[in-house]
Amino acid sequence: MASRGTGTSGIADRYATAVFELARDDGAIDAVADDLARLQSMIDESADLRRLIRSPLFSRQVQSRAMDAVLEAAGIGNLTRRFIGVVTKNRRLFVLEGMIRAFCVLLARHRGEVAAEVVTATPLTDAQRAGLEDALKSVLGAKVVVNARVDAALLGGMVVRVGSRMIDSSLRSKLNRLQLAMKGAA
Repeated sequence: MASRGTGTSGIADRYATAVFELARDDGAIDAVADDLARLQSMIDESADLRRLIRSPLFSRQVQSRAMDAVLEAAGIGNLTRRFIGVVTKNRRLFVLEGMIRAFCVLLARHRGEVAAEVVTATPLTDAQRAGLEDALKSVLGAKVVVNARVDAALLGGMVVRVGSRMIDSSLRSKLNRLQLAMKGAA
């Protein structure tokens, strides 16, 4: 995942700050937030779209035409479309998911909320999401917005990130720790 690297997180933060400030100035923060959430859902659901944004093998023109078609079909607003156009033109699509996450953090801060990134092996139900938000609210003492995504490689459990804190209760991590413990005992 390129967007999690140190060098690309700065890129993601700068682009997210730029689109957030434009949206704030235009009074379109909620519209851009909805557009980006819809775009992230499409990325999560489509292996082809993930490949398009992450692969350096696609030319700028191919990425631009494809993203224009995707955004048009999804009914994404003009400001968000122009933003994605700049990202594509500058060959930064590979950091798009990081930009969306950084935008969500800025949005939560703007609203006085705390953003929590939650990764699960299967999609959260509405009841699970509400329970998780309540549990995090009681621990953090602030309204929590859960940005959930699915990673089947976790096998089970979840990984929760709030700011620089991370709680990893995934089955994959537990199995990795057990494997290390067994190697040490051998």
